Amino acid sequence: MLTANENRRADSISDLARESYRGITLYSAVGGQCTFDLSDNTNLWGAPPAALRALATVGATEVTRYPSAFEPALRNALADYAGVSPDMIACGCGSDDVLDSAIRAFAEAGELLCLPDPSFSMIPVFARTNGLRPVAIPLTRWLDADVDAMLETGARIIYLCSPNNPTGTAFSRKAVEQIVERAPGLVIIDQAYVEFGSDNFTDLASSGRPVLVTRTMSKAFGLAGLRVGYGIGSPELIAEVLKARGPYKVSSLAERASIAALDNDRAWVTERVDEVIGNRSRFRAELAKRGIGSLESSANFVLIPVNDCAVSSGKLERAGICARPFRDLPGIGDAMRIAIGPWNMMQLCLDALV
Repeated sequence: MLTANENRRADSISDLARESYRGITLYSAVGGQCTFDLSDNTNLWGAPPAALRALATVGATEVTRYPSAFEPALRNALADYAGVSPDMIACGCGSDDVLDSAIRAFAEAGELLCLPDPSFSMIPVFARTNGLRPVAIPLTRWLDADVDAMLETGARIIYLCSPNNPTGTAFSRKAVEQIVERAPGLVIIDQAYVEFGSDNFTDLASSGRPVLVTRTMSKAFGLAGLRVGYGIGSPELIAEVLKARGPYKVSSLAERASIAALDNDRAWVTERVDEVIGNRSRFRAELAKRGIGSLESSANFVLIPVNDCAVSSGKLERAGICARPFRDLPGIGDAMRIAIGPWNMMQLCLDALV
């Protein structure tokens, strides 16, 4: 027999929705009507030529039929690129999909997920949508992960983003290894920007500890519109992530283009990465000449602390540039995150900011 509370009709849709969802707001992208959109850290040189050629030859059956359930061909190509075996790879609709699936697979509702603060803004959302309680731990004064404070939470899942978003800074190997060694549950190391100069933690995914390293085809590989991400972990861990993820998450078109890029255009990607690194260094140096400080970056963007991000955003927008503003970041204050692109874009930013 239903109790009075169980039998009560909801007064509104918001009352009917899960309580843990009620404080979540809809994600809002920054990019809009601008000449150059530097807000989302994508590849501003375009897509790999081989990927575009592959998309130009898509057949009807790749549109009318379901894709492969768990992308064996793409997993083989990614395994070759990452230097692991295919059973250590899980693909997803962007690395967000892999992150969400791992959180769902390795923690029960009500358990804790610990993350640095600031870090990737979607992680607390994924935690709440899966019934977990996110706990944010401020970075150290050196913008490293606070090992002891994170471990003291006893969280079932510890999330690390290195290079970190939005700071662009990389966590020290010592800090990451200590967390991996001492964590009571799963450690997720998000390396979406690894190609741009960060320490590669793929070896920790083979360490025998419960570690998932996530990466993406959206940044260095220039395929953000196709939404392909992947995770690297032990075969046993990957099997659990795939169960939580479910089948048919990567489209046939995305799989075809990604394989083409991995098989034929790694040199093209390396050239673009080298350009990003060169322009990143030059951009920070030119900012410093103008008396504008910026955080050291191992990613394809630079974070610039500012007095008022609304004022700085307005300057950039009047110059036809969209960038990502951040209000009152812990330990940093207001800041602007600017993706690194071809030098004409960066010169326009410099001229607008002074």
